[in-house]
Amino acid sequence: MDNDSAGLGHRGCDHVFFIGFLGAGKTTVARNLGNMFHRSFVDVDRMVERELHESVARIFETRGEAAFRRAETCSLESLRSRQSLLVSCGGGIVEGPDNARIMHEMGSIVYLDGTLEDSLRQIRRPEKRPDLGDLEHARALYAHRRPLYEEAADYRVSISGKTFEQVAYDVAGLLWERGLL
Repeated sequence: MDNDSAGLGHRGCDHVFFIGFLGAGKTTVARNLGNMFHRSFVDVDRMVERELHESVARIFETRGEAAFRRAETCSLESLRSRQSLLVSCGGGIVEGPDNARIMHEMGSIVYLDGTLEDSLRQIRRPEKRPDLGDLEHARALYAHRRPLYEEAADYRVSISGKTFEQVAYDVAGLLWERGLL
């Protein structure tokens, strides 16, 4: 029986991708779940940094956002040969025109949903977030990306008023119930 006839809709991979705005806790939740369930986790931004030998901020500065987005898509594609990963995606992953489709082909997408204020409260080093900008720009970026996250997501978990540990437990319960962990 292939995966499509099993109702999974993707072939070979069974990754769980975490999307959401900057500071939503995607990396922390993926890491926490990986530790809880002895499952590997990866961070797409770190993959791009390793591939291009520069920080995300430096890539934006020297090569531009378009170059970063191309490398981000290539990093996603490289996950096809792996199994059962928990994948933390950068806040702008939904900006790539093919990225949601690529993620759906390889697994399920969990949107860590919160307000702009929830996200901004968690950002410790805004200089490492080159697409964040000032508060006005952050508001516009959030308004632009929110519907993209909603459209891409298979599941949505609220982060509002919760610690990363609470969010990890909420996500774990959801994924466990659906047979994804």
